[in-house]
Amino acid sequence: MAMIQELKGGLYLFGHLTGFSKIKMVNASTTPTSCPPPMKATSNGVFQGDSPLDCALPLAILQICLVVVLTRGLAFLLRPLRQPRVIAEIVGGILLGPSALGHNKSYLHAVFPSKSLTVLDTLANLGLLFFLFLVGLELDPKSLRRTGKKALGIAIAGISLPFALGIGTSFILRATVSKGVSGPPFLVFMGVALSITAFPVLARILAELKLLTTDVGRMAMSAAAVNDMAAWILLALAISLSGSDNSPLISLWVFLCGCGFVILCTFIIPPVFKYMARHCHEGEQVEEIYICATLTVVLAAGFVTDAIGIHALFGAFVVGVLFPKEGPFAGAIVEKVEDLVSGLFLPLYFVSSGLKTNVATIRGLQSWGLLVLVIFTACFGKIIGTVAVSMFCSMPFQEALALGFLMNSKGLVELIVLNIGKDRKVLNDQTFAIMVLMALFTTFITTPLVMAVYRPARRMKNMADYKHRTIKRNDLNTQLRVLACFHGTRNIPAIINLIEASRGTGKREALCVYAMHLMELSERSSAILMVQKVRKNGLPFWNSGPNKNPNHVVVAFEAFEQLSRVSVRPMTAISAMSDMHEDICASAEHKRVAIIVLPFHKHQRVDGSLETTRSDFQWINRRVLEHAPCSVGIFVDRGLGGPAHVSASNVSSIVTLLFFGGPDDREALAYGIRIAEHPGISLVVIRFLLDHKLKGVENSSIDMNGNSSLDELLLGEIRQKTNDEGSIKYEERQVKNGAEIADVIREFSRCNLFLVGRAPDNRVSRCFCGRNSDCPELGPIGSLLTSPDFSVPASVLVVQQYSDQNLHKLVASNEAEGGLPDGDTDSG
Repeated sequence: MAMIQELKGGLYLFGHLTGFSKIKMVNASTTPTSCPPPMKATSNGVFQGDSPLDCALPLAILQICLVVVLTRGLAFLLRPLRQPRVIAEIVGGILLGPSALGHNKSYLHAVFPSKSLTVLDTLANLGLLFFLFLVGLELDPKSLRRTGKKALGIAIAGISLPFALGIGTSFILRATVSKGVSGPPFLVFMGVALSITAFPVLARILAELKLLTTDVGRMAMSAAAVNDMAAWILLALAISLSGSDNSPLISLWVFLCGCGFVILCTFIIPPVFKYMARHCHEGEQVEEIYICATLTVVLAAGFVTDAIGIHALFGAFVVGVLFPKEGPFAGAIVEKVEDLVSGLFLPLYFVSSGLKTNVATIRGLQSWGLLVLVIFTACFGKIIGTVAVSMFCSMPFQEALALGFLMNSKGLVELIVLNIGKDRKVLNDQTFAIMVLMALFTTFITTPLVMAVYRPARRMKNMADYKHRTIKRNDLNTQLRVLACFHGTRNIPAIINLIEASRGTGKREALCVYAMHLMELSERSSAILMVQKVRKNGLPFWNSGPNKNPNHVVVAFEAFEQLSRVSVRPMTAISAMSDMHEDICASAEHKRVAIIVLPFHKHQRVDGSLETTRSDFQWINRRVLEHAPCSVGIFVDRGLGGPAHVSASNVSSIVTLLFFGGPDDREALAYGIRIAEHPGISLVVIRFLLDHKLKGVENSSIDMNGNSSLDELLLGEIRQKTNDEGSIKYEERQVKNGAEIADVIREFSRCNLFLVGRAPDNRVSRCFCGRNSDCPELGPIGSLLTSPDFSVPASVLVVQQYSDQNLHKLVASNEAEGGLPDGDTDSG
C-alpha cells in the first residue's frame, strides 16, 4: 500500500514539473474510456469503402474549395457596393458556421466535423502567420518616424478614446453576458478591439474611392499606420495578461520577454536581410536560398513568440516590419508567398472564426441592446475622437468627418484579437458573436458614409488657366506638357525615344513630361505596397529623398532626364481597370498637359506581327479618347529607336506625316513641326489630294467648318519651312481610291515613325468604308498601318486633337459624379 502511495506521489510530482498537473489517477476498477481514432491522412478511395470525408487531406481540400468559392462569389456580388474583400470573407465564414448553414447538423458533421478542426485551425494559422508577415512589410518604421504632429495627434485620439470607452463597456458586459470572465484581460481585449483601425482595409478603401492623393487620404494613411503599430503593442499586452496562470508575475515575465524579443530582432534581423538584399539585383532572379531562409526565419520567430506565450503571429509580424523595404528582395518575397497564402490559406481563418460565431446566441432584448451599445460605443469613440482632434488642427468639418469614418474601419486584425480572446476563454460565445458583428457593421458602413459626406470637388475655378490643351498654339515658345503613359518596362525604351524626338529646340523649359506608370489595383494585399508611390505624383526626381532606392522604371526616366534637357516627373496611377481612364484624365487636367500619349494595347512579336497584350488596355484607350481634357496620341510601338535610349547626338530618324485634312491631321502636323526641330530628325509631309470626281464625294469640297482654309494656312507654313530648312520635305500626291492611298504609304514606309490623324477628311473614311477594323480608336489610316495584311516596319502615332465637346462631356461627368479628387496642380 505504501508503495502505491509513493507511486502516486511520484506521478503527481512528475506531472507538476512537466505541466501535466491535472493528471487524474484511476484505480483498477475504473472503466477505461475509448478515444475516437485519429483521422487518416489520405483515403484508399471510395471503391475500397473509404469515405474521403473521413480523412484529413481530402476533407481539408474540400473545405478550402468551399471557402474560396463562397468568399469569391460574395466578393463579386459586393463589388458594385465598393466593399473590401474582407467583408465577403467575414460574411462567408459566418454563413458556413453555425449561424447559417451550420444549423444543418448533417452538413456540419460531414464538412466541418470536430475532429477536423485541429487540422483546419493549423492550416488557417499557418496561412495567417505568413500573411501577417506581408502586413508587416506594408508598414515602414522610417515613415512612422516622419509622421507629422497632426497625424500623430489624430492617431492617439483615435486609440485612446475608444480604448477608454471599450473598458467602460466591458463593465456592462461583465455584469450581463460575460459573467465569470477574468477582469483585467477582458478589459484590455475590449479596449483593443474597439480602438483598432485596419490599415490594409483602409488603404484599399481609399484607393477604391480615389482619395489617396487628397489631404484626407494622406492623413488617414499616416494615422492608420501609427494606429496599427499601437494595436499590436496593446494586443501583446492583452495576450500576456490572458494566461491561465493567475499570477501577475507570469504576465510580467511574458510581456518582458516579448519586449526582449523585439529588441533582439531589431539588432539581428535587419543586418541579415540587408546582406541578402545587397546580393539581389534589379532585373535578376532572387536566389532560392534567400527565399527559403526568409520563410524559415518567419517560422522560427513565430515559434519563439509562441513559446514565450504571446502568439506565433506576433513574431511573424515583427519580422515583416523589420524587413528592408528597398530593392527587389521584398518584392520577390511578396511574389512568392502572397498568392498561395491570401488566396487559399487565409480564407480558412475566416471560416475558422465563422465556426466560432453563432449569431443565435444573441437572443433577447438585452443581448441585442448590448450589440447596439457596442456598435455605438465603437463608432462614437473613433469618430468623435478623430473629428475633435482634426478640427482642433484646423481641418474642415467635412474632411474631419470623412476621416473619422475612415478610421472606424475594422478588418483582419480585429478578428485576430477576438479569436485569441475566444481561444483564451476571455470572450464567451455571446460576447464573441457581438464583437464580430460590430466589426462587420463598422467596416461595411465606411465606404457609403465617406461617399455621402466627402465628395471632393474638382477645382473648376482654375479651368480658365488651362489654356494649352493642344500642341497647336499661336505662341510656340510656351512650355509643352506631355503625359506619357506606360504599362511596364516593355513600353519604356520607345516612350523615352519618342520624348527625345519631341523635345524641340533643346531648351529645358520647352518640354515637361509626366511619365505615368499605369498599375492595376488588384485584390492582392501587395497592392497596398504600391499606394505609397502616389504620394510623389508629379514631383521631380530630386525630391524623392537622398536615401530612396527607386525601382528600375524610375531609374530609366531619371537617367534620361540627366542625359537630356527634358524635365521628367514620375507618376503612378493605381486603379481598377474599369476606372483607370478617370485617373489619366484627372492627372492630365491637374498637370495642364497638352497631349496624353497612350500605349497601344498590342505589342510586336519577334516575327513582326502585333499581339494583344491585354484587351482591357484597348477599353481604357477608348475611354480616354472620349473624355480627355486635351489632345490624345495612341502610340503603336514597333521598336522606335531600338531597345534602349538613343542619345541626342546619335539620333537619325525619319518621320513621315500623312496629311489628308481636318483638325486631327492639323494637330499631327503641329506635332511633326515640333519633332522636326530636333537636329537628328527629318520630317516628310505627304499631302493626299483626293479626286473630287470620286463617286459619292462630289460635294465634299464644300467645307462648312472652314477646315480647308485652316489646312492651307498650316501647309503654307510647312512650304515656307521646306524652303528655309532641310529637315522638312513636302510632297503632294493625287489619289483616287484606298488602293492608291495604300500604295503611296508603302512607298514611304522606310521610315522610323508614321504620324497620322485619327479622324482625317471624311472622304478618306469613304475610301476605306468596306474595310473592317478591330481597332476603331486608331481611325482608318491608323487601322491600315497596323493591319496584319499591311506590313510596315515603322512605329505609328495616331493623334486626336482636343475639341470643346470633350470639355462639355468632362464638366457634365464631374457634376454627375460629384467631382474627382484634388491633386497636385501646376500652373501653366
